[in-house]
Parts: sequence; structure tokens; C-alpha cells
Amino acid sequence: MNQLNYQKELEKILDRLCGQSEMDVKVISETSAPTLFLHSCCAPCSSYVLEYLCKYFKITVFYFNPNISESAEYQKRVEEQKRLIATYNSEKKGFPISVIEGDYDPERFFEMSRGLENCPEGGERCFKCYDLRLRETAALAKERGFDYFGTTLTISPLKNAQKLNEIGFILEQEFGISWLPSDFKKKNGYKRSIELSAEYDLYRQDYCGCAFSKAERYGRLP
Repeated sequence: MNQLNYQKELEKILDRLCGQSEMDVKVISETSAPTLFLHSCCAPCSSYVLEYLCKYFKITVFYFNPNISESAEYQKRVEEQKRLIATYNSEKKGFPISVIEGDYDPERFFEMSRGLENCPEGGERCFKCYDLRLRETAALAKERGFDYFGTTLTISPLKNAQKLNEIGFILEQEFGISWLPSDFKKKNGYKRSIELSAEYDLYRQDYCGCAFSKAERYGRLP
């Protein structure tokens, strides 16, 4: 089975929203734009994604990351997320962007990861963490009547875009809400996120957020 090119799948959706030729260009207005409930892992990863998508969707960012083990680290990241969104809105990059902060409950992550403590980064524990965060995103997106749900996680070269999209499509069927496929690192998306992080002086963390990734990064047990 051939692996889907998720960036091209996303572009197909954007083409349908805008029309595929100069003779068939649709004007997307704030009243006609579809709504997107977008899980975000951090401000740097969301920077390019929001810049890219805010011309097509009315976006509500869902900051839900119980995997971030330390409260001070969590607060630093969520405040950077809110600061970036406020700046983008002031610059009128596209449709106004809203933000919702999910419950911060690290014990939920540790309960999920029980028995998987020794998995390497990028393995089964990470896949279950993807599911935890995307499942909450899908459930709230359905409850609140959004047209699509998605995640910024696919911009990272360290995250498994194939697995994230597989989980997204499973949840699409389970909850009855459209998954927005993506591989945001494509087309220089990751490079652009680094440029935007420098432009807006964003705090860029050097580990994913959980105690296990921090231990692997710094060589210390959690």
C-alpha cells in the first residue's frame, strides 16, 4: 500500500475551498470560511501553520498538552502560544484566530504511559500520546460544531506524520468530524517556522515536553 502524500491531500482540500483555476476562484469570506479546531503543541510549531491556514479557515487553537511534565515549562509555552496569536491578530494575517486552553493534567499523561516508560522517543508511548491529544481535540471539535480538526504536530521532523494522520482518520470515523490531513514540514514549512520563531522572538524548547523526552535529551532518568 502506497503511503499518502498528506501535504498534497491538504492542498486538494484548499483547492476545493478556493477553486482550482483562475476562472473558478472563490472568495473566502469570514462568514463562508470553514471552521478548524487546531490542536497546537507550541507557539513555534504553530507559527507557520497559522500563517499558512488562517487565510482559508476560521481557526480556534486548542492548547492541550498534558504531556508537559513541569508546570513552569507548561506555563511558559502556553503564554508564548497566546502571545503569538495576539500578535498575528493585530497584524491581520488572515481571519481572526481564537485560542482555548485545555485542562492541564500531567497525571493523565503518566497514567497513559504506564508500562511504556522505557520506550524510546518516537515509539509506542509517543503514538499513545498523539492519540490522547487528538482524541480530546476531536471530541471537543465535534461537541462545538467545528467543520474540521487537525494538529500542528506534523510540522516537526521528530514527529511521525504518517502515524498522526492515521490516528486522525480513525478519529474522523469515530467522532464523525472531518480530519484535516497534513505534513506541514513539507514545502519548507519547518524552515519557515524557524524563521518566524526568530522574527517573533519565540521561546523554542529543545525537548517535546514530557519527562521521558527530557531525560533522553539530557541523559537523566525522569
